[in-house]
Amino acid sequence: MTGDYLRDPEAIYAQSFAIIRAEADLSHIPNELEDVVVRMIHASGMIDLVDEIRWGGEPVAEAEFALLEGAPILCDCEMVRAGIARKNLSARTELVVTLNDPEVPGLAKRLGTTRSAAAVDLWRDRLKGAIVVIGNAPTALFHLLEMFEGGAPKPAAIIATPVGFVGAAESKALLALDLHHVPFITLLGRRGGSAIASAALNAIARGIAS
Repeated sequence: MTGDYLRDPEAIYAQSFAIIRAEADLSHIPNELEDVVVRMIHASGMIDLVDEIRWGGEPVAEAEFALLEGAPILCDCEMVRAGIARKNLSARTELVVTLNDPEVPGLAKRLGTTRSAAAVDLWRDRLKGAIVVIGNAPTALFHLLEMFEGGAPKPAAIIATPVGFVGAAESKALLALDLHHVPFITLLGRRGGSAIASAALNAIARGIAS
């Protein structure tokens, strides 16, 4: 038989965030990023994530402005899109995933890369002023940065937490160099995932909605 446990969802959230704020050292996190970092920790259950979170520019302010303008959110996979809370977004905001576009397999073959990277190539005409959220594929982030080198338009902000053992740490380290001067939030190392990326975006959108 199950014992006594907390059932009130609001109380669960409140207690969860209180525990995170008590246990995580947020002293080096700017005020505007604090809720984003707390939500990323909450999505992962890992307090020490705070030590590996990096950012450049003013990603929260730029993403907020883009959301208010109804800019699209470009997601690298369906799991990222599914994790984004639609209720906090404007009706004008489109959540875009091109991974399953019929053009992708042929494009991936021509480019000699993964489907995830090829799908990012289809963002080219929508990149300017958009919000990019990458939570799964390191090759998607690598290709996005390659596109910038080739003169592709710049998004308003990038949230990138691709996960894995091949390329994840390297792609995020490259983003963290801030070579292209696009505001970003990332998580160094192998850890990451769609839930963490979506949580970061949700924290920003929730801040506007509230």
